[in-house]
Amino acid sequence: MSTLVQQLGNPDASGCYSLLCSAGELLEAVEKAGFSLFDVDLKGIRGKKKLLDAIAQAAGFTSGFGANWDALADALCDLSWIKSSGYVLLLRHASETLGLSAHDKEIVQEIFSDTVICWRQRGNPFWVFFT
Repeated sequence: MSTLVQQLGNPDASGCYSLLCSAGELLEAVEKAGFSLFDVDLKGIRGKKKLLDAIAQAAGFTSGFGANWDALADALCDLSWIKSSGYVLLLRHASETLGLSAHDKEIVQEIFSDTVICWRQRGNPFWVFFT
């Protein structure tokens, strides 16, 4: 088993990171680990609504998704429609601001961090990678 696959399987190491390998290497490791991948292309994404829509589409959120920060936090900590032993949120073409105001960027980063903790407490890794 590759080092990356082993690392992905460690809930205590999971978190939010800049991707230090190629996206292809990550995708291969996610597949080998049997995790669910939410691949979000942020190229050209500007604003809260477009970011929320892109994540919702990638993660297959239900049509009742509220498209607000609370709904994002709730959905990412639920994921009951996707049974998996681990999750990876890959944010491709992520700019420094994620296309958000400084305030909204702070909120979404807190949501990502809280999601990692939520899943870690259940013994499941949740990773967020930025490219």
